[in-house]
Amino acid sequence: MSDSSQYIVEAALDIHVPGVEPLVAPFREKYDPSVEKGMPAHITINYPFLPGIEPNKNLYEELADLFTKIDPFTFSFNGLGRFPGVIYLAPGPEAPFIELIENVAANFPESPPYSGAFDSLVPHLTVAHAEDEELMASIERQLLDLAPEHLPITIQAKQVWLTDNRSGRWQEQKVFKFGRS
Repeated sequence: MSDSSQYIVEAALDIHVPGVEPLVAPFREKYDPSVEKGMPAHITINYPFLPGIEPNKNLYEELADLFTKIDPFTFSFNGLGRFPGVIYLAPGPEAPFIELIENVAANFPESPPYSGAFDSLVPHLTVAHAEDEELMASIERQLLDLAPEHLPITIQAKQVWLTDNRSGRWQEQKVFKFGRS
């Protein structure tokens, strides 16, 4: 087990998307440092979520109540997008993700998405990080070559995971299902 005093405990709320692994895993393994720390393919809903949280029954109940008010929804990945230094899969429609992100932010105002660093949020599944533009162009070409045999991918979002890295690796702490079951 890792010595937790060597890093800051972080938490996140994510929608995990294992269905995209055949397309993205080879790239994420090489170009997304979160993979070696245990983070699966995902769309972030809130990070850092209540930095340094100590999960407890009250927090779990608040999150469960929040997510039971969200209906499961279907989305697809049809193509790629780019941020500076990042290539990602773009989910569509964006509206359910934006609504979910905004609901979490409204219920946990002390935990704005990405610490409030961005004026607008773009739901995405990170595939690769790199500062080298030639490398990014090469990764993008490779992904575009593979895309026709993998995309579109349609997925039903049914739950959100609370993950944290208190063990030194990202691990699922609790899953919260959408809707009332």
